[in-house]
Amino acid sequence: MTTITDGNPQTLTPSLHGTEIKPGAAMYPDPNAKPVQGRYGSQFPHTVVNGFTLICPIKPGHADNIRQAGAKIATQVIADPYFLAPLALHSLRWVIFDNDTRFAYIGWFDTDFDKYVEDAVMLFNQSGVATVFENLEGFPTDWRTNPKAFADYCREHQCESFMEYVEYPNATAVEVVKALSLKKSFGDMLDRMQ
Repeated sequence: MTTITDGNPQTLTPSLHGTEIKPGAAMYPDPNAKPVQGRYGSQFPHTVVNGFTLICPIKPGHADNIRQAGAKIATQVIADPYFLAPLALHSLRWVIFDNDTRFAYIGWFDTDFDKYVEDAVMLFNQSGVATVFENLEGFPTDWRTNPKAFADYCREHQCESFMEYVEYPNATAVEVVKALSLKKSFGDMLDRMQ
């Protein structure tokens, strides 16, 4: 079995945790990466931890709005665990720092950048939940009808990583959840057999 973790095929052998899955890592920028044109401009390059880190200035006095938006999203996910499913996220982190003046949005997702933007706009339009980005300086007011403006804002505030590591490269969030569900089912079956 082979996998691509850094652009090169590798034969898999059992890892330290007893699987054939080997962690992946990469240094960036990749001198061999070619820009890919997307619907809203150049795509972010697909990396071993695909996603983005945005560092954005917060509108003065809006940090608490962001905290409230975080609580609202968390409440929504508790009520409907699949609320954010259209975003194909592995993880999402929000951080407010520098005395409530800057916001970090750190998302790891499976789709390409254009699809992520379109899915985010669709999700927030359908749910009626405003995006946290409305509390950020320079965020376009027409984002609900202009995904390109949303994408441009993200591109302008993206902070590129120079090293990434992932324990399970090339696995989607859905595949990880299915594997964990299978593991639980198998464990439950073994418990019943005893």
